[in-house]
Amino acid sequence: SRHGSIDGWARRFWQGSHDHRGTPDDPGRVVTLIEAPGERCDGVAFLVEPSVFDHLDFREKNGYERVGVDIRFDDDVVAGVMYRAAEQNHAFLGPAPIHEIATHIERSSGPSGTNRDYVLELAGALRDRGFFDAHVFEVEAELLAT
Repeated sequence: SRHGSIDGWARRFWQGSHDHRGTPDDPGRVVTLIEAPGERCDGVAFLVEPSVFDHLDFREKNGYERVGVDIRFDDDVVAGVMYRAAEQNHAFLGPAPIHEIATHIERSSGPSGTNRDYVLELAGALRDRGFFDAHVFEVEAELLAT
């Protein structure tokens, strides 16, 4: 694994989670990547064997699709793959004010745990790696204020 970034993309809590952080009747909110010209999304890129995609495709089945993307490292740019949930998918919830997103997340829970824990763990992991994500940190701050 290596720290990398993708240009023109941003994380947003706009995807519904019917099978991990919510239920079919009350989906949670999880991140997807949206096109965002001029922005950069920092994260961790993994080199995986092709067979791993069977597991990933199953795990990301709730509206996510594989998309090719250029991943920027300190010394190189390589072709890679990311998962994103496009607006057209059945579980897409779309944008909402931060307070509404946080309120939705606060009440949601599913087989993988609470939606709140998902947000707090994501924010902590980003911070631990030295990444800044305004949207994730705004939702985190709203959750911690309640």
